[in-house]
Amino acid sequence: MADAPVELPGRLAILPFRNKVLLPGAIVRIRCTNPSSVKLVEQELWQREDKGLIGVLPVRDSEAAAVGSILSPGVGSDSGEGGRRSPGGSGGESTKQDAKSGKEPIHWHSRGVAARALHLSRGVEKPSGRVTYIVVLEGLCRFSVEELNARGSYHVARVSRLDMTKTELEQAEQDPDLIALSRQFKATAMELISVLEQKQKTVGRTKVLLETVPVYRLADIFVASFEISFEEQLAMLDSVDLKVRLSKATELVDRHLQSILVAEKITQKVEGQLSKSQKEFLLRQQMRAIKDELGDNDDDEDDIAALERKMQNAGMPANIWKHAQRELRRLRKMQPQQPGYSSSRAYLELIADLPWQKVSEERELDLRAAKESLDRDHYGLTKVKQRIIEYLAVRKLKPDARGPVLCFVGPPGVGKTSLATSIAKALNRKFIRISLGGVKDEADIRGHRRTYIGSMPGRLIDGLKRVSVNNPVMLLDEIDKTGSDVRGDPASALLEVLDPEQNKTFNDHYLNVPFDLSKVVFVATANRMQPIPPALLDRMEVIELPGYTPEEKLKIAMKHLLPRVLEQHGLSSAYLQIPEAVVKLIIERYTREAGVRNLERNLAALARAAAVKVAELDSTLRLGKEMQPITTTLLDSRLADGGEVEMEVIPMGQDISNTYENSSPMIVDEAMLEKVLGPPRFDDREAADRVSSPGVSVGLVWTSFGGEVQFVEATAMVGKGDLHLTGQLGDVIKESAQLALTWVRARSADLNLSPTSDINILESRDIHIHFPAGAVPKDGPSAGVTLVTSLVSLFSNRKVRADTAMTGEMTLRGLVLPVGGVKDKVLAAHRYGIKRVILPERNLKDLAEIPAPILAGIEILLVKRIEEVLGHAFENGFPLRLHSSL
Repeated sequence: MADAPVELPGRLAILPFRNKVLLPGAIVRIRCTNPSSVKLVEQELWQREDKGLIGVLPVRDSEAAAVGSILSPGVGSDSGEGGRRSPGGSGGESTKQDAKSGKEPIHWHSRGVAARALHLSRGVEKPSGRVTYIVVLEGLCRFSVEELNARGSYHVARVSRLDMTKTELEQAEQDPDLIALSRQFKATAMELISVLEQKQKTVGRTKVLLETVPVYRLADIFVASFEISFEEQLAMLDSVDLKVRLSKATELVDRHLQSILVAEKITQKVEGQLSKSQKEFLLRQQMRAIKDELGDNDDDEDDIAALERKMQNAGMPANIWKHAQRELRRLRKMQPQQPGYSSSRAYLELIADLPWQKVSEERELDLRAAKESLDRDHYGLTKVKQRIIEYLAVRKLKPDARGPVLCFVGPPGVGKTSLATSIAKALNRKFIRISLGGVKDEADIRGHRRTYIGSMPGRLIDGLKRVSVNNPVMLLDEIDKTGSDVRGDPASALLEVLDPEQNKTFNDHYLNVPFDLSKVVFVATANRMQPIPPALLDRMEVIELPGYTPEEKLKIAMKHLLPRVLEQHGLSSAYLQIPEAVVKLIIERYTREAGVRNLERNLAALARAAAVKVAELDSTLRLGKEMQPITTTLLDSRLADGGEVEMEVIPMGQDISNTYENSSPMIVDEAMLEKVLGPPRFDDREAADRVSSPGVSVGLVWTSFGGEVQFVEATAMVGKGDLHLTGQLGDVIKESAQLALTWVRARSADLNLSPTSDINILESRDIHIHFPAGAVPKDGPSAGVTLVTSLVSLFSNRKVRADTAMTGEMTLRGLVLPVGGVKDKVLAAHRYGIKRVILPERNLKDLAEIPAPILAGIEILLVKRIEEVLGHAFENGFPLRLHSSL
């Protein structure tokens, strides 16, 4: 029965395997890329005609790189080869490296397997040109390492044979114990082969091996085909005694057999439970069967029980609790694979997560502290702060008072959104921001009905779930930018939300049960009131934020914007200083806006320029790890001037670059301002330049971005008496232009524009009126007096005063009617450097909202009729022939 033993030479070249063991009888393929292993294969196998034997020795060092990694037959793999190691000893002990070599030790195993090459191929990698070898090795017999030495780049070992001789094998085969172990091993192996025959068709060759190969060789061959741990492979390699080897092999084969049988049992159980309609849930059923085998099949029940406890602790009202219990009972009857299971569970989790009773813990209301907090976060905005303090005072006297519905209306950048966060901070409540800009679907407010696939609650309910309290401050941002289409009107859905009489029982379509929103403090923001539906506007308390004066912008910049910009750019006042005078120049020459966003952007541009210089200086002066000396221009200049150089002792924890930088902060002046921000964008001469010729007047208009100065230009040309209007004008402003021309033609004699009223001043000429800039849409009636002034200036050939701007609607009889947005318009005139503003007399009440410093710098001229406007608009007045009106 025993085959002829292999003649083992006294010395073998050693190829190390990391975390792998080659057993006798096993065949593996390896790819050698490491220089040491390539050298070994080239000298011991490739260049020799008679292919000799090499030794394969396991490596215990888990951190060392592999020299060869086993590949599956016929399949390529990346080499796991590592760098060359120089052992200092042999056997099972770790090699000790010389401290000067800097190489990590390799833990060589004391026993290995002699192998021969069945196949050898050589390749060259491109483009590196590195030579690689693919070698197919067959394990032959075990050996023990007596001595391990280096030969060039690889190792050679003096070895001794461990396997029995032919005579010893023949004697051992007569041992009754060995015969019994052999029979047990073959029986177990045959049972494994029988099980595998049902799945694989290649087990016939394995049966032939079982009948022809000696049993001690079969043990190694079978074990080599299993996925076992490295320690078990080493134990099998060390099993020189045949009885021990067969015992271990029988145990491993039996374990592999049992794992296959358990897998078969699970598969049969799953297939028995599946019906024809359930086959698409095969993977889920397999998972359940695996849990049954492990005794861990109660996860779903535990989750549902936990969900029920969570619902009990949510504190929901009794009628909603009954509804939730019905839904929970329905969920218990469903299987997780059913289509409606996940949606029902998500619905119950939402009900359990909603803050039915949970509120923010409000500290005792301190009006003085709240006022200080608002003043600290925002400058100005007196009316808004006063309204918040009033609400806090009411809350202090009546804790269950309803929350107000505030609506901040103003141009961008005046602090509407940040003011809402300050309200939440003053009230010590959580804050939610819901952006309504571009929302066109009613379901964003009310949610989707659960009958739809992918349904979800509305933004309000979802926001309350996220903050987990039912009394937050909720910001409805950009409420004027909602739209409507076939999916509904979100603005109409907000009627219920913002009505204190209705939001106590707000009904979200997804939730389908009433939820109390009366404790929420709603704050809305908008740029304009016109797009907001009247019914919705009626439910809110509108507070207008027209914009900031230059003085307010200066205070805001110095107190809030500049510290924030420096912090965002990693700077401080020790690096960059921007004086108030420079900030004032930025406000006057580089920004003309109602808010402060462009002002903050310009300050950020200065901070970035300073950051570049600080970073460059820091990289020049910073010490390296080698502590090399510093040469600075500052030291050289002091030595050149013959001055004394003081040596400063700097603590080890202090950065030397910071010490230098702090000594010379960068101070922004007008020259640097122009270098960083470019030439000034605005100046006070613009109005004078624009009205330097007759036919041009200066008007004041209101936009969603605040007040603006609007120039009106008129000119005459040969024609048929037609009126041409350009500048993207709306219907109202076109009618105002026609109205102004009619009034001027009717009063031409009184205005000394024609000798008598019978003469047509438009005889043989056309009038063209233009509103720059042409790309900006314009509309509204407030340009009536400006149009009349422009036409009178054109026909009389007199220039309008450059320091005077005007606004007001006119009638056909020459009356001047009041207009809106007076504060914004006066602030715009102040920004443009205009000194005189003509307003309708009935707008006198609106002057109370304008800050006193602005009124002190502007002359306000109140008028009732167009004739008074003309008297103020021209230098030395405008002479009228008649003062009676038509």
